[in-house]
Amino acid sequence: MESEFLYDLLQLPKEVAQPTEEELPRGGKKKYLSPNSKRNPKFEELQKVLMEWINTTLLPEHIVVRSLEEDMFDGLILHHLFQKLASLKLEVEEISLTSASQRHKLGVILEAVNQNLQVEEKQAKWSVETIFNKDLLATLHLLVALAKRFQPDLPLPDNVQVEVIHIESTKTGLKSDKQVEQLTECKSHKDQPLQDAFDELFKLAPEKVHAVQEAIVSFVNQKLERLGLSVQSLDTQFADGVILLLLIGQLEGFFLHLKEFYLTPSSPTEMLHNVTLALDLLKDEGLFSYPVNPEDIVNKDAKSTLRILYSLFQKHSLRAEGGGAHHATPN
Repeated sequence: MESEFLYDLLQLPKEVAQPTEEELPRGGKKKYLSPNSKRNPKFEELQKVLMEWINTTLLPEHIVVRSLEEDMFDGLILHHLFQKLASLKLEVEEISLTSASQRHKLGVILEAVNQNLQVEEKQAKWSVETIFNKDLLATLHLLVALAKRFQPDLPLPDNVQVEVIHIESTKTGLKSDKQVEQLTECKSHKDQPLQDAFDELFKLAPEKVHAVQEAIVSFVNQKLERLGLSVQSLDTQFADGVILLLLIGQLEGFFLHLKEFYLTPSSPTEMLHNVTLALDLLKDEGLFSYPVNPEDIVNKDAKSTLRILYSLFQKHSLRAEGGGAHHATPN
């Protein structure tokens, strides 16, 4: 346990490993991008595309952004960018010199931005506090939202995910947790024929969804019975990837060593690892070519979970029927 704790500390930024009381008093919370995420080529590409977009948009005003982390916090560039994109005039100071006036200006700008994006303040992944404190993750969420609203054809790299380290100061010391956040969508979802069928099932025949789920639950429980496991909810019990991996191993004859996955995952990152491994196994066996985002499964997306299980159901229920067994196959 001690070595694991030390390993976690080594993965944190230097200022987190040895915080002061002023930095993080008891009960205080902070979050940071993991060093690996910052070095991810797709993450770096996202920043490059956004900077080039901002600089091109503001070229007539002779404004140049060199760092999204350092140049966006005081509202000056965001003010010019949003006015240009939305073709409106905001009643704020052009130049704000004090910290208080910069915060006030940023608040006015973000209020207008949220109204334009139709995002409630509580739902927004950015705030005056996070932007003003040079929170790169919040800044990127904001700029991606603006790009999608005003420049939907901007070639943002797809499926950019980052690992976020959450730190909390407790009575017993620092407590850390890792979570995965999605910055851009997985564009490849849009062109798959299976999506239309499942979308129509959920949209046009929601009364049939329950029948499909019941048939698959029955199938899954028959296959897991010899392991002493059972499933009642497709939406929740497959989110951590454990039962999914055991089911695939049972059906496809895989032996998965415990070192390859987390039997009792304790964080979204470990759950994401399990689900990603399961999807890779399905693809390797030619069972599932549909590019489901592993994060959708972790986030308990019913449609994505159903698609994966149906691919197993379709193959193995037909095989069983060929051998004389009978299973109800949903229309």
